Amino acid sequence: MIEILKRIKRELVYKGSILDIYKDTMQLPNGKTEEWDYVAHRMGAAAVLPVLPDGRIVMVRQYRNALERETLEIPAGCRDSLTEDTLVSASRELEEETGYHSDDISFLISLKTTVAFCNESIDVYLAKNLVKGEQHLDDAEAIEVEIHSLDELCDMIYKGQLQDSKTVSAILAYSNLVNKK
Repeated sequence: MIEILKRIKRELVYKGSILDIYKDTMQLPNGKTEEWDYVAHRMGAAAVLPVLPDGRIVMVRQYRNALERETLEIPAGCRDSLTEDTLVSASRELEEETGYHSDDISFLISLKTTVAFCNESIDVYLAKNLVKGEQHLDDAEAIEVEIHSLDELCDMIYKGQLQDSKTVSAILAYSNLVNKK
């Protein structure tokens, strides 16, 4: 049985636009204390795996500052409010980032992205029956749309070319779903 740790203090260190960073003082089972970082993601997020009628998947390529490089990902973004349904968020991000929209969106998987220090939660949806439209990017976004087969994306995962946790999880969950049929 795991002995219980106890948080005895939480100090706000930084308040950002979507993230708050805290210093937690934790009491260990042996009575000693230790400081841990905690990142609170205030809004939660949604993502969507857009699948074309031929089975290929619509992806987005964008620069990620934390990695100092471009990444290939599924469309995703924060909820606009704490009460916004993640299905609404996923549908909006699909259209904004890819230009596609769909009236056939279903829940795929729910994720906690980095449980060691962050509470970020992302609901991932599957979108089918895509209809092509136009991108509606936010001012700070520069996104290129790419289309890949499921096999290509799985190969990229196992070669270490796709590393974004929501993207890897969504692709593998969808691959499992498709292969069960």
